[in-house]
Amino acid sequence: MRSLLSFCLLVLVSVVSAISTTGNRLLVVLDDVADKADYSKFLGDLESRGFKLTFETPKSESLSLFHLGERAYDHLIVFPSKAKGLGPNLTANILLQFLNAQGNILLTLGSGYAAPSALVSLLDQLDIQLPADRTGLVVDHFNYDSISAPDTHDVILLPPPGALRPGVKNYFGVGAPVGDVLAFPHGVGATLGAGELLSPIVRAPRTAYSYNPKEQAEVLDDLFAAGEQLALVSAFQARNSARFTLVGSAEMLQDKWFDAEVKNVAGAAFKTFNRGFAKRLSGWTFQEVGVLRVNWIEHRLNEAGASNETNPKLYRIKNDVTYSISVSEWSWDSWTGYSVPLVDALQLEFSMLSPFHRLPLALDAARSTPEASVYTTSFRLPDQHGIFNFKVNYKRPFLTNVEEKNTVSVRHMAHDEWPRSFVISGAWPWIAGIGATITGWLGFCALWMYSAPVGKKETKKTQ
Repeated sequence: MRSLLSFCLLVLVSVVSAISTTGNRLLVVLDDVADKADYSKFLGDLESRGFKLTFETPKSESLSLFHLGERAYDHLIVFPSKAKGLGPNLTANILLQFLNAQGNILLTLGSGYAAPSALVSLLDQLDIQLPADRTGLVVDHFNYDSISAPDTHDVILLPPPGALRPGVKNYFGVGAPVGDVLAFPHGVGATLGAGELLSPIVRAPRTAYSYNPKEQAEVLDDLFAAGEQLALVSAFQARNSARFTLVGSAEMLQDKWFDAEVKNVAGAAFKTFNRGFAKRLSGWTFQEVGVLRVNWIEHRLNEAGASNETNPKLYRIKNDVTYSISVSEWSWDSWTGYSVPLVDALQLEFSMLSPFHRLPLALDAARSTPEASVYTTSFRLPDQHGIFNFKVNYKRPFLTNVEEKNTVSVRHMAHDEWPRSFVISGAWPWIAGIGATITGWLGFCALWMYSAPVGKKETKKTQ
């Protein structure tokens, strides 16, 4: 009976852990609950991955992100709203508190509605800027769908997103079928600040620009932004690894754009990649991918005849030590070993106030498993006693932060631990001088002691 209960518990834990590393409670906020029919495929994909969806409207009295000081939901999706405000339960301050409580937010916009003031204030806090009138329309006269937008050119066709830069893993466009494109219909563009926590996922083409079709229908006297300045889809990951994603077009998540057929200016037909992109984007936002975990950390002496103690609290200067760390990455439904990109490095700092050593950690294939990768390095402690830290500070775009610190004491050498003088080659002339002095002194003493004195000659006195 106990074994059966344990098996059932194990199955339950595996099912729960196969959803998200932070939970499966998902709140969906729509202007009208009936609007969820437009996003049935997107929401159905979320339910098939194990999320428990709750639907609310912005002005609902039962809407609350917190209960008794704790998160009532693990994730939040906000679809565009006609209202200028989202009510007292979705203010900018409450949404920031939700992020600080490690909640994840997927926010969508649309050119048909001005963004509510609460969302504009929230985006300002995250260093994301929208046009001054809180709305806009991104158009491109060279990369548009000639079927749905032959005149307005506001359905932009984009290639699947690539890696942000070399060494950064691509979670959003990898695995896209060859020839598929991303449709971005009737969307709003934003500009991003220079903060290190912000990352663009999809940028506008160089020929695109953003304008207000109501006020700038005839003359474009002042553009908000153009080209790659516009971020169509962007991500923000807080220092506590909570994730926030801004999608400039909620319409790209609707059923009609999932696996739709589009044509570019030249008349070539393509399939849209919107459904695969929506899965990858929501999976990253809700921490189904790109989550790093430290399994264990080990440091020990690496000297012949030394103690085999793991993670000692005390070392001696100039000790040879080995440091190892085991890292795993959550990928949809299982933990796998994390592989550091070739152009990147997982580094160890051995520091007091500032690093004395900053060393790359190499993969230890012998100790690694498919579920965990072990990285290790060996080095000699500095000739400085005090309180030191073994520190791994690994922060990369689209990955949760790894910040591990282990404090140890490093003592000076004891009196009986210094090497003897006859081992030090620099002391040999001085030892030879001492030996010569002692030998000379002993020789002199022997000569003095065993040499007879010289006899005196007798002389006769004459009268």
